[in-house]
Amino acid sequence: MINIAIDAMGGDFGPQPICEGTIKALKERGNFSVSLVGRVEEIRLLIPKSLHKRVTFVEASDVLSMSDSATDALKRRDTSIYKAVELVRNKEADAVVSVGHSGATMSLATLRIGRLSGILRPAIATLMPRPHNRPSLVLDVGANVDCKSEHLVQFAIMGEAYVKDVLGIEKPRVGLLSNGEEKSKGNETTKCAYEKLQSLDSFIGNIEGNNIFDGSVDVIVCDGFVGNILLKTSEGVAESITKIIKSNVRKSPIAIAGALLMRRVFKSLKKQVDYAEYGGAPLLGIDGCAIIGHGKSNPKAVKNAIFQAINFSNSNINKDIVSELSKMKA
Repeated sequence: MINIAIDAMGGDFGPQPICEGTIKALKERGNFSVSLVGRVEEIRLLIPKSLHKRVTFVEASDVLSMSDSATDALKRRDTSIYKAVELVRNKEADAVVSVGHSGATMSLATLRIGRLSGILRPAIATLMPRPHNRPSLVLDVGANVDCKSEHLVQFAIMGEAYVKDVLGIEKPRVGLLSNGEEKSKGNETTKCAYEKLQSLDSFIGNIEGNNIFDGSVDVIVCDGFVGNILLKTSEGVAESITKIIKSNVRKSPIAIAGALLMRRVFKSLKKQVDYAEYGGAPLLGIDGCAIIGHGKSNPKAVKNAIFQAINFSNSNINKDIVSELSKMKA
């Protein structure tokens, strides 16, 4: 049975939404258990006794706050995130889920769990909504601000493995984010990466920003600086569009009537752009599984982050990444 270690204390709103999300996940799916890490006296009261047989409570008296430095995480060994990561390191859990300090989670997972053989740098991947299609995967979105061409090549290999094994896309299309489709476009790093990626069967070449959401590509490769700006911009645009629609609807009775008729459409749109639908971002390239969630995650987001961890743990993604890396070297 798969066991998921959960940092119960790390989010912006304390253990309440994390425990609620855990309860929802346990009730919706069987055949997995959880290790809730935090102040046991506090979190035990939030879990119904009927679910206690599938929950292990692990004491952690310290909590790493969002204002703390990521480097502090390595020194403070009694924090909930440190102890949750240690469960994966010691093979007592298959994956770790945290909606707390993302930098700390990334650092601990990389240094304590370790990298896969051949991986230079792990990358944070996130899902982007697309019309009429499964979401696309973007990586890196923040783990590596400065990258070399070989890092981008490895991101492509990791992203391809993820959409194959976890999203079920048999023949994914991998694109390199640049400022033009032509081979000559981009900076020196992306142009060098382009040359190396041509040996990857799934590589379709450079893509531009407008291709991210149009369904023409399944894996978008970029460095963490560009990826993080892309992620935050997309979240801001989605929020702004929702506000603009609401503002304009209120301006006339006809618009209000139209909005009532379009309720299903608006509901579907909201669902597509809601981060809670995806739950969190996997840290690819570590010798295990770590799902990093948003600090403001609600119970739905926590539940879906746990489901992501389960799907990842049930796949062969890490073996496939190592295998593909060895082929590229050969």
